Amino acid sequence: MTKKINIAIIIPCYNEQDNILSLYQEISSVAIENRQYNIVPIFVNDCSTDRTKKLLEENNLTHLNLSVNVGIGGAVQTGFKYAYQNGFDIAIQMDGDGQHPPSELHKLVLPLISNDADVVIGSRYITKEGFQSSILRRMGINYFKWLNHFLVGIRINDSTSGYRALNRKALKIVSDYYPDEYPEPESIILFALYKLRLQEVAVLMRERQSGRSSIRNYKTVYYMFKVTIAVIKSVFALKNNNK
Repeated sequence: MTKKINIAIIIPCYNEQDNILSLYQEISSVAIENRQYNIVPIFVNDCSTDRTKKLLEENNLTHLNLSVNVGIGGAVQTGFKYAYQNGFDIAIQMDGDGQHPPSELHKLVLPLISNDADVVIGSRYITKEGFQSSILRRMGINYFKWLNHFLVGIRINDSTSGYRALNRKALKIVSDYYPDEYPEPESIILFALYKLRLQEVAVLMRERQSGRSSIRNYKTVYYMFKVTIAVIKSVFALKNNNK
């Protein structure tokens, strides 16, 4: 009998009471349709102040509770560490706000199973279908595409995408260190400097199902500036560590 591939779905949650149950139901439906995988959703409650924790407990969903709010990077790394320490073959990061359809996760898994990549990033901008975000944010993402290529020689169309999958080789690295403030664009630098094989696949994304993003249009330029500084610092720090 072929061994099932164990996949952890890491879902960082901060005040996502309106989204988590419907997201869990979607993941469960995908798990039933893809029985060759053992798919386990793992919610990481980042010290939410709404009913997120209560709903996770009442519905007996697998979850990790953080006693203080550590932000997206810390929450995601907590999930990655759990997946690595518990022997999962693959971990998929998926937002808790409903932007990342579970029905698309097989597209991220296949390059890892075929050993063509160590990290797979789901991109909105390869086929330009589905939700495309605002013009200002797309300009920022194109800027990061250029910045990544300038700094480490790789081109990623959607470097701020939080829909990504990692194999155990990548999980070992991010269990030891993962950027905390701007994890999506910064981690691409990390992956590149550790010579992990990155692949980007086209996925359809949705608008968040409720609530609103913390990075709205009027903050986009400031966000770009802050991320640029953080990414450049990461390059120097990681290169020094790898000497």
